[in-house]
Amino acid sequence: MPTLYALKPAFQGRLRPLVNRLAAIGVTANSITILAALMSMAAGAAIAVLHELRWLMLLVPAVMFVRMALNAVDGMLAREHAQASTLGMYLNEICDVVSDLALTLPFAVFPEFGAWAVIAFAISAVMTEFAGVLGIAAKVGRNYAGPFGKSDRALALGVVAVLYAAGFWPASIAPFVFPAMATLSLLTAINRIRAGLIGSAS
Repeated sequence: MPTLYALKPAFQGRLRPLVNRLAAIGVTANSITILAALMSMAAGAAIAVLHELRWLMLLVPAVMFVRMALNAVDGMLAREHAQASTLGMYLNEICDVVSDLALTLPFAVFPEFGAWAVIAFAISAVMTEFAGVLGIAAKVGRNYAGPFGKSDRALALGVVAVLYAAGFWPASIAPFVFPAMATLSLLTAINRIRAGLIGSAS
C-alpha cells in the first residue's frame, strides 16, 4: 500500500551533498542516529514537563522534520560511505522506536486526547515497526508497507500538534484521533506480517 516512504529517494538526493561533506570531516552514521534520538527525547520531555505552554507542541513537527532528515543522512552515510555495521542496525531500529515514543507519549498529558488512546497508538506504532523488522528474520527484507508507516505517522502527529498549538483543534474530534491512528497502525502491522508470510512462502 502507498506510503510517504516512497518519497525518500528524492529527499535523499537533496541531502547527498551535505552527506558527502559530513563523511569528509569524519561524522559517523551512528553519531547521527544517536543525535536524532537525543533530540527527540529532549523535545518530548520539554512538552511533557511544560505542557501548559501550548506553543511547545510546535516542537513536534519541527523535530519530526529534522529527525527525518537525520534518518536519511545516517542511512546514506552507512550505505554510501562504508559505515554500515551490525551495531548501526541495532541503533537505527532501537533509536527510531525510542524517538517515536518520546514524541508521541507527551500527547497523553493533554486530557483532550485521552491518555489511554495515546498509549494505544504508541504501542501499535511499536508493533508496526517490529513487524517490519521481522521481515529480515523471515528472509524477505525490512518491510516498509503502509498505509501508516513512520513517515505517515510523523505527518499526522505534526498536523495534530500544529492545530492544537494554534488553538484550532476541534474538541469534538480530539478523542477519536489517536484511536483512529492506532487502528491504521495495526492495519499496517498486519500488512507487513502478511507480506512477510507471502514472501517466505514463495
